Amino acid sequence: MSGHNKFSKIKHLKAKNDAEKSKHFGKLVRLIAVEAKKAKGDVRSPGLATAIDKARKENMPNDTIDRAIKKAITDNSAAMETIIYESYGPGGVAMLIEALTDNRNKAAQDIKHILSKNGFELASPGSASWAFQKTGDGWQPTSTMPLEDADIEILSKLVEELEGNEDVQEVFTNAE
Repeated sequence: MSGHNKFSKIKHLKAKNDAEKSKHFGKLVRLIAVEAKKAKGDVRSPGLATAIDKARKENMPNDTIDRAIKKAITDNSAAMETIIYESYGPGGVAMLIEALTDNRNKAAQDIKHILSKNGFELASPGSASWAFQKTGDGWQPTSTMPLEDADIEILSKLVEELEGNEDVQEVFTNAE
């Protein structure tokens, strides 16, 4: 009965937690890199300061943040860009999907695939953004929509799957 002792359980749990943490840190590093390029490394710029604060709230080490900034300043690779995709989810809930990518076509196809797999599709630009207002924290819904329990489960599954994509930074909905 190998693999059933306390150490093995801890090892597997730690591996799972480390994988999730690594994925999340990767998204934050990409965000810091984009903001550092925009600000040319000035940590006092509002965008970069916000990205750094967001990383610190998630307990990202300072040396990782510094490495991301230095790499963004010296690296001449493809420029990352922020793209907003719009969709409607279960029960007619408006969704904004904020992606950060260096390959616009790949990101669009990945998001389309996730949406179609769950029975939804991308909406045309401007068709869902009317329900949101841009704030410093992201997008806030200007009007909310009530959902039934079954629709809430479908929406949470869809949002979780979208946020699992490496290019997707955040998903905003106007569900109550």
